[in-house]
Amino acid sequence: MLLEDKTAVIYGGAGAIGAAVARAFGREGAHVYLAGRTRATLDAVADEIRSGGGVAQTAEVDALDERAVDEFTDAVAGQAGGIDISFNLISVNDVQGTPLVEMDLGDFMAPIDTAVRSTFLTARAAARHMILQGSGVILNFGGEGPPVRDYSIGGFQIALHAVEAMRRQLSSELGRHGVRVVTLRTGGVPEGIPQDFKARDRITEMLEDATLLGRTATLEDVGNVAAFVASDKARTMTAATVNVSAGALID
Repeated sequence: MLLEDKTAVIYGGAGAIGAAVARAFGREGAHVYLAGRTRATLDAVADEIRSGGGVAQTAEVDALDERAVDEFTDAVAGQAGGIDISFNLISVNDVQGTPLVEMDLGDFMAPIDTAVRSTFLTARAAARHMILQGSGVILNFGGEGPPVRDYSIGGFQIALHAVEAMRRQLSSELGRHGVRVVTLRTGGVPEGIPQDFKARDRITEMLEDATLLGRTATLEDVGNVAAFVASDKARTMTAATVNVSAGALID
């Protein structure tokens, strides 16, 4: 198994992407700690992991709360003896479908504030323990990309660019301590779009049309690639992005 005996923390572990990654990590042998705001949905994912023979625990944690993140991370490290993987996958409260010139400042800033704050807090908390053990992997999700044509995406893409700048800085500072920082880029995962989202069908069609393979990444695809990148098989990968876009993003 790729992640046998590894300790993995996933913030937003009950979301579509978070749950898919958690299932993959559990299947590959990691002890998965799922963090989020709603215990019931986290427990459902944890039960699924356990039913497949994996190990999972849950905790109510607000990834925007500095004290809560630090205390949770310290507790996990104390119980498990360290932290090997940290992945922030919380929702960033983005508002889409409104042109920038018509958007309220609060709606524009929401995903930027949420993504930057939560990424900084969760990465910092994990890195402090990873430095002590001389190893670890911090994963990001989203990555940079060109502007989205024919659709108003608000501050979401700008938030992803800000997180990428942080990824570069973190990787440059943490590499000497044996800590890797990598971003997964997908170009969009239609399975993760809520069923009741008004533009779901339109966005799905746009995402599929943009690929070279005629299909977008699935949630399972993202989980499988995340497990590989988090594993020692990818120990030379840092300060990098991993393209899981089926050709929608061309490097």
